[in-house]
Amino acid sequence: MKIIFTTLLFSLVSALASAENWNQFRGPTGMGVAEGTVATQWSKKSIAWKVELPGQGQSSAVNWGAKLFVTSATNEGVKRSLLCLDKETGKTLWRQDVSSDREESQHKMNSWATPSVATDGECVVAFFGPAGIHCFDMKGKKKWSRDLGAFPGNWGIAASPVIRGDQVIQNCDATGPSRLVSLDKETGKVLWETKRNDKPRGGWSTPILIETKNGAQLVLNGEQGAKGYDPVKGNELWFCQSFNGRGSPVPFHAHGLIYVVNGKPGDLYVVNPNGAKGNVTKTKMAWHAKRNGGRDLPAPAVVGEYVLVTAMGGVITCYDAKSGKTHWVDRLDGAFSGSPLVANGLYYLQNEAGITYVVRPNNKGLEIVSRNDLGAKDGEIFRATLSPIDGKIYTRSQSILYCLKGNG
Repeated sequence: MKIIFTTLLFSLVSALASAENWNQFRGPTGMGVAEGTVATQWSKKSIAWKVELPGQGQSSAVNWGAKLFVTSATNEGVKRSLLCLDKETGKTLWRQDVSSDREESQHKMNSWATPSVATDGECVVAFFGPAGIHCFDMKGKKKWSRDLGAFPGNWGIAASPVIRGDQVIQNCDATGPSRLVSLDKETGKVLWETKRNDKPRGGWSTPILIETKNGAQLVLNGEQGAKGYDPVKGNELWFCQSFNGRGSPVPFHAHGLIYVVNGKPGDLYVVNPNGAKGNVTKTKMAWHAKRNGGRDLPAPAVVGEYVLVTAMGGVITCYDAKSGKTHWVDRLDGAFSGSPLVANGLYYLQNEAGITYVVRPNNKGLEIVSRNDLGAKDGEIFRATLSPIDGKIYTRSQSILYCLKGNG
């Protein structure tokens, strides 16, 4: 009876978080799916406020109630900051700085503040790779910190933390030994730790939590392919081999299936996680389809009966979600690093210049509902994802956070 009650309570809390807060990277589902109506048009005139952040970063905006959270870093990661702002004004309510004296290389497209924070209204968790993972209460008081290692290599880190009940789950992919870690939310104590044998490097993806016919699973993309884990014990449940490496894009769960792209050019593939055990490449891959347009960094998105995938260079492909049939291939202008938002039955994707395309999925051809330019300065780079919060849209370039009213 206690187990049933706890499960129901967790489901209720998750539902409330979903309805009211954008509480982690890409929202409550971890897949950029927004409930309710989201604006479809905005411009420079739609900016309610914008604030200069201390330093630079690529984390996306997260909120709980009236509080907005974002991270940044200065002096090549020597100082990394978690900022709590008033979501209505952009005023800084509190700030916590973390110092790091570790040598750390960084890819030119990454930053020292790329992972987004996670919050459940009781605490806020920020992950800074070699500078550790840190938990604060909602007023900014530190609860605990934990050193998760040096993260060797010249790519940096990107995976965001996920809070599940009393767990904080963190993907610790790196060049060299990689692992998935669960920490106690109240103390930071390690609950379980699972090695990820993705050689020669990890995937840097953020895991998503899904429900299957056989219970909850933690699904994580990686260098060799997608894997499913038991979130309670941490053991690997299944593995599906990919068609190429660099498993950085976050998978998407819809129609009871997992939709995955690689990172490097390679097929879009779809896995059935229900009852999956061991290597399921030949037994549980529902279908796979040719990808066009080169490397993928934005995650795939399922909107109704359609799957949309946009490559870094702007080539966008629409597939049938059930069969994998390619409906059409076209191109959006610009370079794309951030992952999409799904709302109103539409597909939202922001390019690195801060221009967002809103696309209506269909089986006939590219239909652009709107092209929204917020009037960013030359040189501003947008690699975060859009965060729809309380009727507004929040986005950030490397150093500026924007709040947009929109008119939709």
